[in-house]
This record gives sequence, structure tokens and C-alpha cells, in this order.
Amino acid sequence: MASRSGRKPADGVSVPRLILNKVGGPGRRRHYDETVAITTSWVDHADRVLAGVRTRRTRGRRAVIELLGEQSCALTAPQIDAGLRARGRPVGRATVYRTLEQLVALGLVHRVVVGQANARFEAAQPDGDHHHHLVCDRCGAVAPFSDRALERSIDRLAGQVSFAVEHHEVVLHGSCASCR
Repeated sequence: MASRSGRKPADGVSVPRLILNKVGGPGRRRHYDETVAITTSWVDHADRVLAGVRTRRTRGRRAVIELLGEQSCALTAPQIDAGLRARGRPVGRATVYRTLEQLVALGLVHRVVVGQANARFEAAQPDGDHHHHLVCDRCGAVAPFSDRALERSIDRLAGQVSFAVEHHEVVLHGSCASCR
């Protein structure tokens, strides 16, 4: 499975890049990073699903959806709140939590539990593309990773035990390079 950045390394393991919305500066031609196409498709998908369940459109919900759509990995609700405030788009913390619960219930967002105090949330890509997480138990850093061989192993195991896996997450705990 390719990472969200589109890179396919020989070993089959990749780490998605962070989103770069606009690349270029004054006097330079502006263009969008290749990952923005995925972001836009998730935001559009979320809009369609929410319209289908006749959810009222609010600025707060829209801000949360746009922020989640730009992320390459899971964020906590306080991180989402801080990110919106940093952009000058503050919404009430209750709105952030309500929106996240609604998006999880609709299958638009995955709740990722990495063993820390707060759950994390990330966009559930409509095509099923996803990644897993490495968690440093010393500093709390969370890093995404993708591994095609791991995905094949999960599929093979599901076939061996005659089990239909609809969703899975893998969280590996240990120490990051900075903490070792």
C-alpha cells in the first residue's frame, strides 16, 4: 500500500510527508503539493456524507473538517483546537468534540488510541488508504508508518481464520531515535 505521499520505497515501508498547502513564495509560481489532492477528496467526501444525513453546515464543523483533511497523522482534540486558534479560526472546544464524535459515528474519522491520555483523530480516507502508528513511550511522539507486507499478512491471517476484517490499527510502542 502506498503512503499518502505517493512514495513507494523498495522495502515497502514509508512514512507520509506532512502536508504542504502552497509551495512557492512572492514572485514564484504557486502550486499545490501532490498530497493536497487526497486532502481535497476527503474534505469533499466528508461534505457529501454530511449533506446526505442532512447535517446543518456550520463554520466550526467546516473548520475542523478542513484542518483534519490537511493532516498526515492523528491529532488530539486539544491539538485540533489549538490548530484552529493558530489559524485565527477559533471554535468552542465543545464544538470540536461534538464534531469529532459525529465524524467518528459516520465513519469519516478514525479514533486512534495510542495509550496516552487523549484519543487521537484522523481522516478515514474513502479509498481505504491508511497508516499505522509508532509511539515513543518516553516523549510521547507519534509517527505514522505504512507497510505493504504487514497489510498482506493481515489479509492472509484473516483468510486463514475465516474472518472478515473491516478495519484494523497497529500501534507499536517503544523509544524514538531522540530518546534512545
